[in-house]
Amino acid sequence: MRNPRRGFRVCVLFVLIPFLCWVESVNGIGANWGTQSSHPLPPETVVRMLVDNGIQKVKLFDADYGALRALSKSGIEVMVGIPNDMLSTMASSMKAAEKWVSKNVSAHLTNSVNIRYVAVGNEPFLATYNGSFLRTTFPALQNIQAALVKAGLGTKVKVTVPQNADVYESGASGVPSSGDFRADIHDYIFQITKFLNDNGSPFTVNIYPFISLYIDSNFPVEYAFFDGQATPVNDGGTTYTNMFDANYDTLVWALQKNGLANMGIIVGEIGWPSDGDRNGNNEYAQRFMQGFMSRVAGGKGTPMRQGPIEAYLFSLIDEDEKSIQPGNFERHWGVFYYDGQPKYALNLGTTVTGALVPARNLKYLQRKWCVLKDSVRMDDPSIAQSVSYACALGDCTSLGYGTSCGDLDAKQNISYAFNSYYQINNQVDEACKFPNVSTVTKDDPSTGSCRFGIMIQPYYAGADERRASVGFLVGVVLLLLIVL
Repeated sequence: MRNPRRGFRVCVLFVLIPFLCWVESVNGIGANWGTQSSHPLPPETVVRMLVDNGIQKVKLFDADYGALRALSKSGIEVMVGIPNDMLSTMASSMKAAEKWVSKNVSAHLTNSVNIRYVAVGNEPFLATYNGSFLRTTFPALQNIQAALVKAGLGTKVKVTVPQNADVYESGASGVPSSGDFRADIHDYIFQITKFLNDNGSPFTVNIYPFISLYIDSNFPVEYAFFDGQATPVNDGGTTYTNMFDANYDTLVWALQKNGLANMGIIVGEIGWPSDGDRNGNNEYAQRFMQGFMSRVAGGKGTPMRQGPIEAYLFSLIDEDEKSIQPGNFERHWGVFYYDGQPKYALNLGTTVTGALVPARNLKYLQRKWCVLKDSVRMDDPSIAQSVSYACALGDCTSLGYGTSCGDLDAKQNISYAFNSYYQINNQVDEACKFPNVSTVTKDDPSTGSCRFGIMIQPYYAGADERRASVGFLVGVVLLLLIVL
């Protein structure tokens, strides 16, 4: 396993010993940079954030040209991604794989982008995909590896396949030492994993204690965190006090049982959402993320795998256009809000102040909001239709039980929905013309923990500007169809 973190360095300046040792031990922390946002930050702004916060690695979910161009000469180590919907093409055509590598890897390396990994697919064996990518992932991986070798990049750029932690299991005992690859996909996952190991590539896994808490109301909450307050789990004399260690070591055992005991591991995603669920809040997110960073800073690893852990935080920035099929929390994984402002105190151990550094030089839309008219009767039949429309095309994931806006009254809920749609559509007049029930105000309707947002001025890259305009026009037509 390539070790991107150096060990503790002897600290000479005694007054600064705690801080310098902390910084050294987390050298190389990574972050996921997703772009499913209605108002993405300009790529140059995001790269500036990465640099300012000492984040030395970034994981992309595609090979976005704008992002890669902005990363040029930054020195930041990059993992580019091939989306699942491209696996079939890569699997069936060596020429397509070579073309992809030439365009998305070789060309950017020439432009001083520090690409180190290609992620072939993203959680392709996730149980909810019902086997859609079982037969295309491995041949796609083989072709991309061959294309990298042909391009002379076989030793510089490594392939990997980010997997969800559900590709392995611990059986009825529930302890790590029972770990093995999931029985129904064992042959597929072993084939891929052995190929990666044979080519000096790591096993990349996404680990989410939050999801365990989300899907199981009986999951012991304290076991999700790192501060030792959970009831320990004993595995043949090995004690586990948090889910991360247990999950990670379940993978270690699975690799060991399949003859791959020394294979490198990367944690491709680890995080905690700040909204969209009763357990998704800033308090829990801060507790989990700081606990994990302290774990990384300690450099001791897990009971079964000692040494530094290589990980990418999930994620850097909120994305308000992510699918909410898994849950409303999906749009709130960021350490930063959509505009690059920190959500909570988090010491990554990479800045002089120990605080997150926000995005710089942002320009916001005007300070005005779309809200429900005071004079409107709550039994007006157009309200329900308008709210349904606004939430379908806006973002209402902060509304609901236990969320940041969960304490709003009925009128405030309606206003929140209207304003979300209004802001996402750049405050154009037509976006606050819900039939006789909405109005624009300059009085901030935010209250308590509930922020009524104002968007940043839009950043468009090429065709995205046309897409946004067409999207709004389609939305207006739909609204007219609903209310007429």
